[in-house]
Amino acid sequence: MIALQMEFYKCKRRWLWLPPLLMLAAQMLWGLWSYIDMDARALSQGWADILYSFPLLNAMMTPVVAAVLASRIADIEHKGQTLKLLQTVQSAGSVFDAKFLCAGAYMTVFVALQLATIVIFGVLRGFAGTPPWSRLLEYTVGTLLTTLTILLFQLVLSLLLSNQMIGMIAGLIGALLGLFSLFFPPSFQRFFIWAYYAVLYNTVMDWNETTRIVTYRFTGFTWDGVIGILLFFAAIYIIGRRLFIKKEV
Repeated sequence: MIALQMEFYKCKRRWLWLPPLLMLAAQMLWGLWSYIDMDARALSQGWADILYSFPLLNAMMTPVVAAVLASRIADIEHKGQTLKLLQTVQSAGSVFDAKFLCAGAYMTVFVALQLATIVIFGVLRGFAGTPPWSRLLEYTVGTLLTTLTILLFQLVLSLLLSNQMIGMIAGLIGALLGLFSLFFPPSFQRFFIWAYYAVLYNTVMDWNETTRIVTYRFTGFTWDGVIGILLFFAAIYIIGRRLFIKKEV
């Protein structure tokens, strides 16, 4: 807890909340533009529509935001070359854990605010029916697990490599993979952590070529996808933490 408190103290005035906040603002603007003009048919499937669209936005934006956040938390030690000094008063493992928990807190708040944004959009716009809380819970679980796994991967890169551009490039590549993963076969998506926004969809989009009408509807939640992303998280955490502990500083 002391190590975590110190991480939050070091992050003061580093504007770590700004990248997630800018991402949320961009998503809100997109939502205002996309859902400003909806007929009765669109409103009847509004909840499924918005829960189909936001994972796509997350896949495009979150890897970059996670890369920026991880870099900002790690570069303070690289710039000051204080990792060796820091490890004289606390273990390398506690440094790693504290930095991840600190970064994870920012992203968890972002996911909570995003959920609130989705509910507010739906209620104020007049989506049919009450908010589907079970579906919203599934969305939140999938989004949070995927986001924290991507953040953990980016943090490992940022802590192990002093050149933060490598982590930023990985974030950009992850954003592209997250976007194009929607076109991958479902079995192939499971090999990429950035594709789990698509793996953990609980809605589908049906396109009728004859009528040219798009229909959004809920589908079953992929609970085995949750197991998959948890396995990725565990592997990245164990391997990344071990590499950081053994790193020459």
